[in-house]
Amino acid sequence: MPRSIPRAALLLGFSALPGVALAASAAEDAGPPEIVVTGRGLDAGPATPAYGTTEIGAERLNQAASGRIEDALSAIAGFQQFRRSDSRASNPSAQGVTLRALGGNATSRTLVLLDGVPMADPFFGYIPLSAISPERLAGVRVTRGGGSGAFGAGAVAGTIEFASASAGQLGRFGGSALIDDRGDSELSGTFAPRLGSGFAVLSGRWDRGPGFWTTPVEQRAAASVRARYESWSAGLRAVAPITPDIELQARVLAFRDNRTLRFAGADTGTAGEDASLRLVGRGRWQFDVLGYVQRRDFSNVVVSAVTFRPTLNQRATPSTGAGGKLELRPPVGGGHLLRLGGDWRVATGETLETGLTPTVTYRRAGGTNGDLGVFAEDDWTLGPVVLTAGARADRWSIRSGHASVARPDGTFTSNLVFADRSGWLGSVRGGAVAQLAPGVKLRAAGYTGLRQPTLNELYRSFVVAGVTTNRNPLLKAERLAGAEAGLDLTPLPGISLSVTAFSNRVRDAIANVTSATDPNQRTRANVAAIQARGLEFAAHLERGPLSLDGSLALTDAAMRAPGQALNGKRPAQTPKVAAALTAAYRPAAGWTTAITLRHVGAQFEDDLQTDLLPAATTLDAFAQVPIAGSVSLVLRGENLTDTRIITRNSGGTVDLGAPRTVWLGLRVGIR
Repeated sequence: MPRSIPRAALLLGFSALPGVALAASAAEDAGPPEIVVTGRGLDAGPATPAYGTTEIGAERLNQAASGRIEDALSAIAGFQQFRRSDSRASNPSAQGVTLRALGGNATSRTLVLLDGVPMADPFFGYIPLSAISPERLAGVRVTRGGGSGAFGAGAVAGTIEFASASAGQLGRFGGSALIDDRGDSELSGTFAPRLGSGFAVLSGRWDRGPGFWTTPVEQRAAASVRARYESWSAGLRAVAPITPDIELQARVLAFRDNRTLRFAGADTGTAGEDASLRLVGRGRWQFDVLGYVQRRDFSNVVVSAVTFRPTLNQRATPSTGAGGKLELRPPVGGGHLLRLGGDWRVATGETLETGLTPTVTYRRAGGTNGDLGVFAEDDWTLGPVVLTAGARADRWSIRSGHASVARPDGTFTSNLVFADRSGWLGSVRGGAVAQLAPGVKLRAAGYTGLRQPTLNELYRSFVVAGVTTNRNPLLKAERLAGAEAGLDLTPLPGISLSVTAFSNRVRDAIANVTSATDPNQRTRANVAAIQARGLEFAAHLERGPLSLDGSLALTDAAMRAPGQALNGKRPAQTPKVAAALTAAYRPAAGWTTAITLRHVGAQFEDDLQTDLLPAATTLDAFAQVPIAGSVSLVLRGENLTDTRIITRNSGGTVDLGAPRTVWLGLRVGIR
């Protein structure tokens, strides 16, 4: 696979950082006027609430009992990964993120952005959650509905937008070191000096440990081991003013993540390097110009649950992603906020595998996917009413697809080349927000969206626990059509309530469909649709030092596949009920105590609903107590009731989630 362009782009991203720092110093030397940089993109439009958005600030993100971003996002009921495991004890390729019960696939149906850059793996479509550290973030905005917009392709189950923290938010230095009762450790730090009128942020995190037993006692064998893990990530971000209303942002990120799952030798590894440049203008003609490049890799050794010997060595899955966007907001006036722009993305990747049984074979499969989109959207403020409408057109392409199997002597048992495909798809969205009275808002929206199949779904077959899932190079794009309406109430200061009713339908949904004649054979296929209808509730109460935050999602989701056994059944890995409630108490500056009660309803492992994952209710806790100057004691507790959480069930062979875990450590913050 060609590497020169991605490597050159990564080098450009790294080399840009000193230039950003020099620009910051030059701006200071230039004297007045005073320039303030934010490190953010353009502000959200006034109609953003029409699409049911929820925001989580930095403080709540950093109170997750596990210290992991997926745990923090679980405060929003309806957020789910393909499996219940967190990023310490799951296969990374199963870390697809979905909202509103539109699951059933390990690929992420939710668009995940970090500072405007799509984070999904170019080959698999999973999210590298261990590389997104809560302590580096200013907050996250979650939009459950899909639709058009910048990088809108891929948002068939909403959008999650992470924003990195600025130097002012982080302080000059921050760090933490914790250890748990199993000997797992977590070490993180940030250094954020101001450079003239700009700033830089250097950050790092290292997690490692022997892990916990994912295999129940009664199912352990001599080859069974704990879910050992070790991961690290390091980032460098710089922001500098170019003019009083234009700023340049540069970011690089590198990460590694290694895990051992279930059996000795069943080792999984991921790696990545990302670089991006962003130019944001906040003058009369506002604009946001972004370019990025990503290099990712994945490896995995599959160990037989019968012989406990390796059966497959997925020795490498090199992939690259690149893209960019241009968004322009002309000053049209008349209460309008007009957004015009385009974006481009390309993903190239190939899996390189060695089959070890019954004979040695060498397998290759991969290709290139591309998307070129243009969009327009307008928010129109008419007194207490804000109207919004947008449209998007995407030129998609699937090309260079191939899959081969070769013997050790180099001769092929199969060598397939798949036809290139391309076409145009359109999507639209619209909505309204009306201030009916003080503290009363009514909102409604309708939208469409799309997601291309990933390279993994198109070209790679695999075997897990004796079940074969076959590739499908003819997969079509998923298409979303949805509508929602909601009411937001703020009856008193510090009290907010919201309810949303929604109906989402994903046509041509990609699912792993079990054969009617052989339960150990599945094929990726476009089923007619996934239909999800439901209600979402949220509440916030703040009175002095006490706060309560609650979220509840009630969802009725079903597969629509006439003539197939899965017709009418719930999508795999999809619960009907999800809820979270957090109570926090802050008696004095720097003091925080919080408990979180979380419930996830029963769900099924497979599309035919034969293997049940029972409901689970867990209790987490967090405490931070100042002990000396800028140093605080941190105490965290995961799953304090030691609930048995089944994360995988294959014919009665199960994996377990995190047991009761207690963390103790120190946190330092120097302003």
